[in-house]
Amino acid sequence: MRRPALYSSASRARPEPPDADAAPSPPQPPEAAPAAPPSMRKRWWSDPRLLWATIVLLAAAALGAGTVALRPGTRTLTQKDIDAAVMRTLETNVLPSPAAKAYAAIIPSVVRVMGFVKGKDGKDVEQGVGTGVVIVDKGIILTNLHVVSGAQSIKVTFSDGMETTASVTGMQPENDLAVLQAHKIPDDMIAATMRSTADLSPGDQVVAVGFPFGIGPSTSAGVVSGLGRSFRSPEGKHVLTNLIQFDAAANPGNSGGPLVTMDGQVVGIVTAILNPSQQRTFVGIGFAVPIENAASAVGLHPF
Repeated sequence: MRRPALYSSASRARPEPPDADAAPSPPQPPEAAPAAPPSMRKRWWSDPRLLWATIVLLAAAALGAGTVALRPGTRTLTQKDIDAAVMRTLETNVLPSPAAKAYAAIIPSVVRVMGFVKGKDGKDVEQGVGTGVVIVDKGIILTNLHVVSGAQSIKVTFSDGMETTASVTGMQPENDLAVLQAHKIPDDMIAATMRSTADLSPGDQVVAVGFPFGIGPSTSAGVVSGLGRSFRSPEGKHVLTNLIQFDAAANPGNSGGPLVTMDGQVVGIVTAILNPSQQRTFVGIGFAVPIENAASAVGLHPF
């Protein structure tokens, strides 16, 4: 029995044997390949989804190419560019002086100190004015002992204008120092930063801040003139030793104020000026107690 073809459903006629007397038939052209079904003849552009996808891709590619073409090239900064920018800034902006920066750093901690005594009418009479500096943000103030000595009441004025009374809580007569405790303090009280005098040298720039003759706050700038100096008070009662000599202008009223570096850090407490005459005016020589001595007056030794 013949096995049927697997991939053909049309029967094929068996060829007849050739007739020897018949003329040979001409060759027949090959049969054309069967046409592809309609679904296979469909082109990509006839499908709307494929067409729109192709358009979107082409548009995105064109947009990206345009962006790259329009984008300026990244330029690497050179040292010359940086130098030019710095010089431009220096030419168009006025920078504060070192003394101005030192003053701005210390002024929130500087206070005006006034001593009062009772007059014959029972009213407070100002005995003298000096300066103090807050060294602990709880309202602990350093000043000179001679500023408050003999005062029956003390009043301090903070940099923001707040006034309050204060009391003496400690004294160090050998260094002419007094410690005050303010009875009220501003909410944003800022204590001064203290700095060791171990690396202080003659020629270092310093600023003295205070209330000379009650005027202020005032600032003056100068340099450290010497270290380890001694000074005898005009009354000759005692001699102060291990002092910082400086030439920043100081006058009565500066007593008890801070002597600060250009960083605004306290290195001393202004305590005296040299008075070769009785006029009590500055002649170019002032003295300050090193901050190490001053801090020890309140039990502090941060260095």
